[in-house]
Amino acid sequence: MNIFEHHLSEIKKIVLSEKDFLKLDQIDNLKGVNLEIPPEQFNFDLSCNIAMVLGKKNKIPPKILALKFKEIFIKRIKNFSEIDIAGPGFLNIKLSKSTLLRNIDSILKDNFYGSIKSDESYNIEFVSANPTGPMHVGHCRGAVYGDVLANLLIFNGNKVTKEYYVNDYGGQIRNFIESVHLRILEIKYKKRFPKKENLYPGLYIKEFAEKIIRKNMKLNLDNFEKNFEFLKKESLKLSMDLIKDDLKLLGISHDNFFSETEIVKKDLVKKAINKLKEKNFVEEGYLQPPKGETNSNWKKTKRLIFKSTLFGDDVDRAMQKNDGSWTYFANDVAYHMNKVDRNYKNLVNILGADHTGYIKRITAAVLALSENKIKLNCKVCQLVKLYKNGQPFKMSKRAGEFISVQDLLNEVQKDQIRFMMLNRSNDVELDFDFDKVKENTKENPVFYVQYAYARINSLLRTLNLKLFENINLNENHINFNEMEARIIRKVFEWPKIIESASRKFDLHKIPFYLYELSTLFHAYWSKGNEDANYKFIEKDQIKRKEVLLVINLVALVLQNGMKILGVSLPKKM
Repeated sequence: MNIFEHHLSEIKKIVLSEKDFLKLDQIDNLKGVNLEIPPEQFNFDLSCNIAMVLGKKNKIPPKILALKFKEIFIKRIKNFSEIDIAGPGFLNIKLSKSTLLRNIDSILKDNFYGSIKSDESYNIEFVSANPTGPMHVGHCRGAVYGDVLANLLIFNGNKVTKEYYVNDYGGQIRNFIESVHLRILEIKYKKRFPKKENLYPGLYIKEFAEKIIRKNMKLNLDNFEKNFEFLKKESLKLSMDLIKDDLKLLGISHDNFFSETEIVKKDLVKKAINKLKEKNFVEEGYLQPPKGETNSNWKKTKRLIFKSTLFGDDVDRAMQKNDGSWTYFANDVAYHMNKVDRNYKNLVNILGADHTGYIKRITAAVLALSENKIKLNCKVCQLVKLYKNGQPFKMSKRAGEFISVQDLLNEVQKDQIRFMMLNRSNDVELDFDFDKVKENTKENPVFYVQYAYARINSLLRTLNLKLFENINLNENHINFNEMEARIIRKVFEWPKIIESASRKFDLHKIPFYLYELSTLFHAYWSKGNEDANYKFIEKDQIKRKEVLLVINLVALVLQNGMKILGVSLPKKM
């Protein structure tokens, strides 16, 4: 249940029915009117800005209008027990005890409390690391982000396909296969691995070579060109198995793996080009010189060009290289044509920090291919900086020139990685401090949230109770203290957090909210140690039944929130 939507609907209906009495000429469907939780110092449940919104539109002083609203709402809305006017005209509203209880009861009966009911199809492509070795930390942030986004959309009732695009074609792959072959020669014939540009020096390449040799003892693998396809198949399988193992350790699995090689084999690029040609979005022509390049230095070559500027891109894009072969972008257009043909209503790509400049062109391609019916939503995950003992964390020898996910997992657990990778907005760099995420203190957000849930379960074990057992409370015998009221109001906010995170894919709002909720719970627990009036238990009995309502509300939200994040909630710590 979203109490904000429910009570805002009440307010709007009454205002529309009383608009003549209120002398409101400009209603405009009450756009801009909202309900929020007021600042703590006001000790009210809801705050509404309606007097300021309509006051401005109708040239009526907001405070005068607020007084009229106060009078009408108190008379006509039984759910409101008290209304106060604050600041320039905010209406601070206190819910009646019966309404509070009814809202709480509704929440506790809803296993998917906070969910936005939806039934759309999504394809989320994420990770898509080049299959040339193990995942590195840069991939890790996007991997967690993509997986949690899928969880959030599924929580809301959508159908989601988690997809990995396997870049198994092109120059990088050839360099990777050559590196494996050279390691085979090194192992079999003691030939020194050359210091050659574009080769992969990591020790994992040697491990791949050893596995291929052991599995194919009778094969002659000396000739690179002759054995290229065989080595490609074997090396890519080993690499993808390594990546899948890394993802599994992070709690991530994909539903579909789509191969770039399949695009080439099935000639999907030509089909995509023809489709765009039919719509007059691709034609032969000449590109303008890149910025900073003089006309005299620019080789003017006729080629197929996609008119991406028709769809908001800065410049049109080449589909062919100078030699006539397809560009990487052309292959990507073909891949996205395949996605469009699979009839997903929503496409999402989770990209690395170095792909920001690529968004406009591929978004333009999807609009062109789908006749503006499907919008591609691209989210970029910025870099992660690792620190240990106050110093930048060093790379491993096994990976070569980067810090692998395995390096990360050797230092901290999956739960810590998943929670902390989302603890800041995806579009800003993230500092990941190993020392901080290992602390059992308030400074470690994931520990603090898990500890709140463990404390709740410890309390229930002491009382020999289970979560979500029926608690019968009569409104005449209920009196929430200020700590309980703060927690309940925070719980009421949960649907707003889900709605905001779902609308803009601002996933960092979820762990941040869970930490705030847990902090309120811990503060209440600690207050009981200072003041006997706030103790939860007395002589092994629950002191106040209101406490049971509060801890059940907190537990329900923590369960839903941490399930979305893919982070465990231990009952004991």
